[in-house]
Amino acid sequence: METNSTVVYDISTFNMPEIPQGIILIDKPLGITSFDVVRSLRKELKVKKIGHAGTLDPLASGLMILGVEAGTKLLHAYQMLPKIYESEICVGERTTTSDKEGKVLESCVVDELDTTIVKKELHEMQGVLRLPVSIYSAMKKGGEEFYKKARRGEHPVPPVRDMEVFEANLVEVCEKRDERMYLRVTFSVGSGTYIRSLAEELGRRLGYPARLENLRRVQVGDFRVEQARELNVES
Repeated sequence: METNSTVVYDISTFNMPEIPQGIILIDKPLGITSFDVVRSLRKELKVKKIGHAGTLDPLASGLMILGVEAGTKLLHAYQMLPKIYESEICVGERTTTSDKEGKVLESCVVDELDTTIVKKELHEMQGVLRLPVSIYSAMKKGGEEFYKKARRGEHPVPPVRDMEVFEANLVEVCEKRDERMYLRVTFSVGSGTYIRSLAEELGRRLGYPARLENLRRVQVGDFRVEQARELNVES
């Protein structure tokens, strides 16, 4: 494939042949923000025009699609693609952030979970659900992210939105830890669906408080995390 001779950066080492020119797939590690990924690539590639097709929280890992220069024009379309996540859900605890970072709002002892019932409830969650979004999400109101308002001590009303679940499959009921039960669930969802919201909803259907424990994005459209490269966090 011919490239513009005026382009001074080289992203060929990031991509497999089937990845479009100007698109980089990164396997984001835990503990850094999506902007950290952008900033690292800007420094490494020595370009300013870099964007991504969907945020991952610091506590989430996995596939990020990034566009460089002309590749940024493709990002809006990629944002709308379905996504697949591997999640671990804690049943028996609910927090302010809907994940393990927040303050505990409600908790209870969960001795066991019936696998048949869990599978049934996950199956019934497939379709369009109207659910609240965590106020610690990156969703914006008035041009500002909800999580920024929440961290200032404000109490914004949680936004409610339609979320589409194509598939929800139980992978494993894990061993009990700290009087809680943990479920490994794979979700295939539409754009704009929050897995933290699905975790809480599953708990509600099972009759328990629940929150997200771990999250990994493994696929966006036809792009898979196996195609992605690790980020050079020192760059």
